[in-house]
Amino acid sequence: MTNFQHLLECYCLKRLILTIFKLNYMFAKSVPTGGISNKDAETIIGSSVKVEGNFICEGNMIIDGEVKGTVQTNGFLQVGDRAVINADIKAANSKIGGQVKGSVKIDGDLELTETAKIFGDVEASSLSVARGALLNGKCSMAKENSKNKKDKEIKAAAAAEEEPEA
Repeated sequence: MTNFQHLLECYCLKRLILTIFKLNYMFAKSVPTGGISNKDAETIIGSSVKVEGNFICEGNMIIDGEVKGTVQTNGFLQVGDRAVINADIKAANSKIGGQVKGSVKIDGDLELTETAKIFGDVEASSLSVARGALLNGKCSMAKENSKNKKDKEIKAAAAAEEEPEA
């Protein structure tokens, strides 16, 4: 094998490896940590939208616009960096990057990004606050939300019924 053939083989192998990495990157199903993509959201309130009312959703919700009223979802709530919310919020899990004036009650994990501004009380099972986030209000960490507690009680009662009596 000549040096030229060896260099050609190395070059072709390098190109093949780079192509594989590019394909993996292009077709990888990636979702930002602690966030959701538009296709995973049931409800999206865009950045140019201003709405008022009670928003109740079963699935994931993304808010990038302005909302007044109440926001409630049994799924994940993502609040964009430029969102302005004057509402009480209740969700299963949430990532907040915008401004919220009102109480925030999250059953699970709450992440406040560096652009988040919260003016109200916060309750969550788990809280992550990035440097630069603003939180003006009372913060309480719920050990166990009522839904999980009820689920555990139901499972315990069902397990007790299944045990044979001696």
